[in-house]
Amino acid sequence: MQRSLFSLAVSSVTLMPLAAYADSSTWTVDPHHSSAHFSVRHMMVSNVGGDFGNVSGEVRYDGTHLAQAKVEATIDASSVDTRQPKRDAHLKSPDFLDTAKYPTITFKSTRVVPGQDAFDIIGDLTLHGVTKPVVLHAEPLSPAVKDGHGNVHIGTTATAKINRRDYGVNFNGLLDNGGALVGDDVKVTIDIDLMQKQEASNNESKKKSG
Repeated sequence: MQRSLFSLAVSSVTLMPLAAYADSSTWTVDPHHSSAHFSVRHMMVSNVGGDFGNVSGEVRYDGTHLAQAKVEATIDASSVDTRQPKRDAHLKSPDFLDTAKYPTITFKSTRVVPGQDAFDIIGDLTLHGVTKPVVLHAEPLSPAVKDGHGNVHIGTTATAKINRRDYGVNFNGLLDNGGALVGDDVKVTIDIDLMQKQEASNNESKKKSG
């Protein structure tokens, strides 16, 4: 089932043109409303999914020139959650993510390619100590939203598919019929809520009051 594209836990919101907030080009990932979801084939029968609940990062975007946007994000690898404690412990072990040795998963964009209905974020993904290029296919940015506390938010959902073996995550077992216990391809869905840095809003207020 498609996950929510953009959600804000506020009682009331106000929509507005993003260009109205172009004075502030720095946006931070709201960790309370952002997450990274993954799914992988299990026993060649079904897809098993999980989440990384601890996502942080920063985006430089002036509200107008999407191709000039810069993205940096970090995921706490130990925040993996598949709702099954034994499986989570195994994923954190050296068989898979080896979170004691590689505590974070990072992404740093190299360029952004706007499209007619969406855009691609191309960059370097570092996972399990290995860095490889990856393309995140992002849906159009949401309209700017002002929450009940005066913070401005925008959001999007981005997807990608990676091969875990490309990053040195090679553990597997074989079934009686010779099939793989765990698939190689991992589907990734990232739901991101970006919040305008509060310092910019304060500076704007000072300009108006002065």
